[in-house]
Amino acid sequence: MTLFGIDWSPGALWLAVALALAIAELIAPGFFMIFIAAGAALTGFVILAIPGLGWVAQALLFAAFSAAAVAIGRRWYRQSPSTASSHGLNDRTAKLIGKTVEVCEAIVAGEGRVKVGDGAWAATGPDAPAGALVRITGATGSVLSVELA
Repeated sequence: MTLFGIDWSPGALWLAVALALAIAELIAPGFFMIFIAAGAALTGFVILAIPGLGWVAQALLFAAFSAAAVAIGRRWYRQSPSTASSHGLNDRTAKLIGKTVEVCEAIVAGEGRVKVGDGAWAATGPDAPAGALVRITGATGSVLSVELA
């Protein structure tokens, strides 16, 4: 196949597509095109190793390799320590879970406020006087759930 005045073998063309997709991922990171690029690269290597495969076989290989790469990437992403406790970036409340903080306004009838860093957050949990130490166990929106430390 001739493209841009260059005679490309099908395997080289698949590798060029893989490179273009990888570059696109670097320019506009979405953490998805890289898996499709991996599928195209694997297809290119197979086509270079087994020349003469038709376009239908190449398309099926590309689809299978891309689907496998997406599945592996998705599994890896879900098991990644950086996403295990948080499903989004900058989830401040998820980062607070497990920290011990001080009650700044007494927790009475299950509601009060705790000091986190230089700010005060609404908190729910067992009754505790101001100055008591509590551990953050969860959060609903911006309201922290606490237990006595």
